[in-house]
Amino acid sequence: MIKESELILNPDGSIYHLNLLPEDIAPTVITVGDPNRVKRVSQHFDTIEVKKEKREFVTHTGTLNGKRLTVIATGIGPDNIDIVINELDALVNIDFKTRAIKKELTSLNIIRIGTSGSLQTDIPVDSMVLGKYGLGLDNMMRSYKLDGITETDVEDAFIAHTGWNLDKGRPTVIKGSEKLLDTLSSEETVTGFTATAPGFYGPQGRVLRLAVEDETLNTKMDNFKFNGVPVTNLEMETSAIYGLSKLMGHHALSANTIIANRANGTFSKDPYQGVDNLIKYILSKLTI
Repeated sequence: MIKESELILNPDGSIYHLNLLPEDIAPTVITVGDPNRVKRVSQHFDTIEVKKEKREFVTHTGTLNGKRLTVIATGIGPDNIDIVINELDALVNIDFKTRAIKKELTSLNIIRIGTSGSLQTDIPVDSMVLGKYGLGLDNMMRSYKLDGITETDVEDAFIAHTGWNLDKGRPTVIKGSEKLLDTLSSEETVTGFTATAPGFYGPQGRVLRLAVEDETLNTKMDNFKFNGVPVTNLEMETSAIYGLSKLMGHHALSANTIIANRANGTFSKDPYQGVDNLIKYILSKLTI
């Protein structure tokens, strides 16, 4: 029996942060960072049956072409992902009445639709990038036992290539869902390592008034490849989604529209259109 202090429920029986009941979510869950992006996804649904929110966690559940879908806003960063993925898993794999883990576990399909910066000159703004791997530059996943789910050979190669300062913690590399990659990839998409930083400024090499620990890190990541796969883009959620999903037995894949190209200093002329194009693309692939 899971203690009340560990599995926290609201007075109505909903999970603490997401404010959701088990019946409120679908087997396929789309995550977005921005709460305002939830309605930009759900506006394409044929029906909407659930609309709930608490703090930055906004959720809509409905159907499109007969398929039930949930879209949920996570907010920004790996710490928020820790809340969202754990609570989504609890909704399907823990009996809230008995506070016991269910004997038969449910595997969700979790797809991130986000925005990101390209690290490669040949991946222009407005491209759609799918993360074959999540490369975690943060330490959030190191709070969990990761035996058997990380690509340690890739981590070792990345550490050696970049001269990574291990005082910052050891990077994690976790593979995304091959099933979802097959479903969502096409000639319109690019695949590679999606790097996840724990912040937007210094952790992504941006300098305003503060010096960064390694001002050449982005250039080093630009040049890193493993078995021909490059680091395509840099954002703030993917590696945490991949790590938690793999530990819990869910399928996860991250899809990002490129709104900035860090390598050549360009920014999309219409990032909102780029996001809308990615939303339509992912929804069409999920509901064929």
